[in-house]
Amino acid sequence: MLNFKVDTDKCIKCGECAQDCLYGIIGMDDYPFIHEEKEEKCIGCQHCLAVCKTGALSILGKDPANSASIKGGLPAPNQMETLILSRRSIRRYKKEGVDPELIHHMLHVVDHAPTAVNQRQNRLTVIDNPESMDKLREQATAAALKVIREGNLPKGLERIADFLKGCEDGKDIIFRNAPHLLVASAPKDALAPMADCHIAMSYFELLANSHGLGTVWDGIAKAVLTMIAPEMLELIGIPEDHTVVCVMAFGKPAVKYHRAVQHSDQDIHRAVI
Repeated sequence: MLNFKVDTDKCIKCGECAQDCLYGIIGMDDYPFIHEEKEEKCIGCQHCLAVCKTGALSILGKDPANSASIKGGLPAPNQMETLILSRRSIRRYKKEGVDPELIHHMLHVVDHAPTAVNQRQNRLTVIDNPESMDKLREQATAAALKVIREGNLPKGLERIADFLKGCEDGKDIIFRNAPHLLVASAPKDALAPMADCHIAMSYFELLANSHGLGTVWDGIAKAVLTMIAPEMLELIGIPEDHTVVCVMAFGKPAVKYHRAVQHSDQDIHRAVI
């Protein structure tokens, strides 16, 4: 089932794969092996493949030669800090779309974000062309305004309704004229849908910013899609058994920031035991 293979010419019998296996599925004899009675406990994390220094180990049919090498590829700490400090919520976008190949490459990378017990049940639904985005923009805006005019707005959304009234003048309050949208959802019975989706979206946000793209966590869009005009979810293909956790609009920014802002420290507590 696990297709576990060891290249004995490369294996140095260090035992790192066995020591790093979360559920103790891998044992050491002359070479690493799988305990058959524990095989079903494997969660497919591939730690064993990643920790093998010589690339001697393969699992789930994965060739270690096809894995990205870590050495020399990580950003310097100051670069990572600048990326985090300079991140802005972008609400002004150029009309032109982002190259779909770049979008799907980023989503492939984000697919490596951690999930609870490596279940990887979260789903990222993307609108990768501006034409489809314009259709969603038009239909979602019309549906939201109709609900407001008819007095059918769900309780608790009065503040959002005040924002949405700006759409009467032709402004895109919901999606901020962004050419693309990303929706993170997960099955309602997933182990940790909220955490899984937020982590994936946070990874996407930083990666998109590293490519010079702008993003905004779109709470108004989430409210419209899930509570005001939920029929829009079927339009974009969200499964009925999924919970929509977060929504992000993105694209090429029509604004350029030149420095990071300055925040006072939040409530950080240093525990001394």
